[in-house]
Amino acid sequence: MEVIVHDRPEDVADAASRRVVGLIAGSHDRFSLGLAGGSTPEATYKELRGLGTDWDRVVAWLSDERWVPPDHERSNGRMAASALLDHVDAVFHRPRWSDLLEPSDSAAYYDATLRSIHGAGPPDVVLLGVGEDGHTASLFPGTQALNVTGRWFVSNHVPSLDEDRLTATYELLSRARLLMVLAVGQTKAAAVKASFEGITPAGRLDEGEGEVEWHLDRDAASLLV
Repeated sequence: MEVIVHDRPEDVADAASRRVVGLIAGSHDRFSLGLAGGSTPEATYKELRGLGTDWDRVVAWLSDERWVPPDHERSNGRMAASALLDHVDAVFHRPRWSDLLEPSDSAAYYDATLRSIHGAGPPDVVLLGVGEDGHTASLFPGTQALNVTGRWFVSNHVPSLDEDRLTATYELLSRARLLMVLAVGQTKAAAVKASFEGITPAGRLDEGEGEVEWHLDRDAASLLV
């Protein structure tokens, strides 16, 4: 695990976007890019769309999604499309949504999609955020998805929010070559500290064989020794 502390939130977005573009440029085949929701990843996506690279080799997908219609203002897919994917030539796979579908049905379809995408190799990069409660993707403290095995993508009811989410599991995230966790602001400092102590869902991200990079601004890193 590597911790990289940047001076400002803007520096986190700039460094993360340039890191991703460099990895795309250094690859020669299809490039799998997992995307997160949240304001910090969104700033990174806006930086990414201004950087030239071989976007036509990129297959993008979501590490989690809210169970809302695809054009809903709270949809992670809508945000990622508006900030990045509507502006580049990458392929973007989003979970299915219908008022006739259950979240578990949509998650099962997306699980199959992700397995198809990664039949030839693991995810190259997955961008993730961390919540004030230490959740990452939609792996929230105390929820059932934390203990799922044999699935890459599941529905996850979050009692603290009284809503359903769709989320990648640790089994998928642990396969990634690189996980990049982005966090900025003083409100994230306690969660970052707790994650480094291994007591949050985000604190389990280093259980896989791939690299894990935490990109923090000084405020988010302020409680680290």
